[in-house]
Amino acid sequence: MTTTQTTDTKIRLDAVRLEYVKEEGRSRHLAVESISLDIRDKEFLVVVGPSGCGKSTLISAIAGFLKPTGGHITMDGREITRPGADRGVVFQEYALLPWKRVIDNVALGLKFKGVPKAERYATARRFLAITNLADAEQKFPHELSGGMKQRAAVARTLANAPEVMLMDEPFAAVDAQTRMTLQEELVRVWEQARLTVLFVTHSVEEAVFLGDRVVVLTPGPGRIKSIVDVSIPRARRNWQEMNQDPEFIRLRDEVLVQVRGQPVAA
Repeated sequence: MTTTQTTDTKIRLDAVRLEYVKEEGRSRHLAVESISLDIRDKEFLVVVGPSGCGKSTLISAIAGFLKPTGGHITMDGREITRPGADRGVVFQEYALLPWKRVIDNVALGLKFKGVPKAERYATARRFLAITNLADAEQKFPHELSGGMKQRAAVARTLANAPEVMLMDEPFAAVDAQTRMTLQEELVRVWEQARLTVLFVTHSVEEAVFLGDRVVVLTPGPGRIKSIVDVSIPRARRNWQEMNQDPEFIRLRDEVLVQVRGQPVAA
């Protein structure tokens, strides 16, 4: 299937319905129902919502791991039917190979593509530098902190030159201070790479800090409840400024109201 879409649309979801068989195999679970959304080229779009609203399922479908049971998902006008190198995925789990050094983990996808060793190492080193891991290239994953492991996972994804990066709650497993640092670094890395990012989280503060737009989903089955534009300049996307920014606080509370379905207490 090929669809006509505007020049700034990278991914289009058209009346998407997603369901899957539960682990026990006896019943089907409806995760997402009737979602229509355009993700713009080079946009940082964040999806937030309560547990069970289908956020991760949506990522899986856009990645090509799960086929919609209704509607269509297209990228650059072509229907997504399988995983592809044009879409890189960063999961909550680091998924680094423990027996390989950091540089070899980052270069792994390029090796599978047949890229010569010197070229793939040069590319890996470039993205290790971008993610502030240049000094860790010869270390093994067990020698890294949780935040460093997640940065290595991001570097590995970027090294494969995807057009879209899909991030499924990648910072959920780290401590609060490390998470804030990773959020700031992700903003910097995205500004350098300038690719399309779809980021899924359950954290309202993280959603507003990172996103150009924040899509709020209803409790499952997930539907779009609202879309909130975040116009705060990228130059101010650091926690020292954002914690005191009245616009950030207003948007955070607005999204929180949408997620919780009730007003925030004064």
